[in-house]
Amino acid sequence: MGTTLLILFLAYLAGSVNFAVIFFKLTGKGDPRRSFSGNAGTTNVYRQAGIKWAAVVFLLDIGRAISVAFMAVYFLKDDLIPWACFFLVLGNSFPCFHGFRGGKGVANYLGFTIPVAPLAAACSAVIWLIVYGIVRIPFVASFFMVFVLACGQSYILHWQFSAVAGAGATFLLILFNHRKNILNYWKTTEPQASRK
Repeated sequence: MGTTLLILFLAYLAGSVNFAVIFFKLTGKGDPRRSFSGNAGTTNVYRQAGIKWAAVVFLLDIGRAISVAFMAVYFLKDDLIPWACFFLVLGNSFPCFHGFRGGKGVANYLGFTIPVAPLAAACSAVIWLIVYGIVRIPFVASFFMVFVLACGQSYILHWQFSAVAGAGATFLLILFNHRKNILNYWKTTEPQASRK
């Protein structure tokens, strides 16, 4: 029990290191959370600093998540592995090192799933590209991606109750993190719908 709690706590701390915030401070660009969506994630870095630095932040998020996944696989029971992912995303979303305002956790969920369920991770990336190509809205494509990731983790861990609960909790947390995007999208599309 003690080892499990320690791993979950370390996963949260690892997620709390926000590379977007750190990068912006080091380069004198201010705080990425003060512009556009107010999110300290890859998409907002792209909007403010360009694709090169967005790719750097994305790869750092992925690498960190992969490391946490290997730690979880080594130390935790199979059905608890998705809970390490949940706490990683929780740290990324509400980082204790950055005033509890961080990113939305999509890249971390993807990175964590790569070593746990690699086929699901690959499929989720393809799904993201397809959905984004159709709707041109990143957060909508992300919902499809994280759903595939949650199903992939659950499947590879044999649909054990705790595993499904952990994967589902992570999926719901990411949806919650996108609540402003959902509300803004609803506000912009509702007038168009009412005119039809």
